[in-house]
Amino acid sequence: MSPGDEQGYTDYGDTGHTRTRLPEGDPYGGAPRRGARRSSSRSLVTVVGVVVLLIAAIAFANRGDDSSANDSTGKDNQPRAASTAASGTKPVDTKTGTIPSGFAHTEQGAQSAAANYAVALGSAEMFNTAWRHQIVSTVYTPDAAASKQSAMDSAYSNEKFLANIGLVKDGTAPKGQTFVSRVIPVGTKVTSSGTDGATVEVWYTSLFGLSGEASKNPVTESWYTTTYKLKWVGGDWKITDFQQKDGPVPVGRDQTASTADDMTKAVEEYGGFTYAR
Repeated sequence: MSPGDEQGYTDYGDTGHTRTRLPEGDPYGGAPRRGARRSSSRSLVTVVGVVVLLIAAIAFANRGDDSSANDSTGKDNQPRAASTAASGTKPVDTKTGTIPSGFAHTEQGAQSAAANYAVALGSAEMFNTAWRHQIVSTVYTPDAAASKQSAMDSAYSNEKFLANIGLVKDGTAPKGQTFVSRVIPVGTKVTSSGTDGATVEVWYTSLFGLSGEASKNPVTESWYTTTYKLKWVGGDWKITDFQQKDGPVPVGRDQTASTADDMTKAVEEYGGFTYAR
């Protein structure tokens, strides 16, 4: 499948922007990590990131209040705290399956939809056929879901791909290991919007890999920005298309990587967020 498809598996170059200090030996107690495996792990992160591209979010929630913040010097284009501060609007209280739904027909509603859809599309559940079908049908427009579902099924069931990332044929982790796939939205930005459509960029960090003593693909962190095109359909925001790019990537602190046991406990004990913004 080509890089432009829903599940592109091509590797991406190292950014050279982060540093991680590992404990003595392999972080998960196995043999030293080989370059080929590192590449496979990064390929998987790319796949998850591409899936997450299906998120959409719209401009600054309190955009209409910006005029009151402008001063007489004409610096009305400078960033304001409101662009990253909490909106103050209560989150939606409805769900379609496990995914928040019923977002407001506003720019803030679009941003919320995009952030939440990104979380769903970047989850480990995407590797389960039944869950994947539900997620795709929930976050995409009906037309887009119909055209993308078969391509996603083919990609996620590819045995070679699953083997490269350390999963067994049914998309689950080997015995004694835990599969980790999470997306954590950092921020959203609306680049264009209209009555029933919006283009939103979602900046997020992704955790991906296998935790466990025998893992050769330890959980790693990556950063992406995905641009989502959203459409107001059936009383909610839905994704029609997306594009993904690497970064912005922050400079990493010189911290020691956690052990396999600590990472597994964290994944099991800390639940992921289901609502953003």
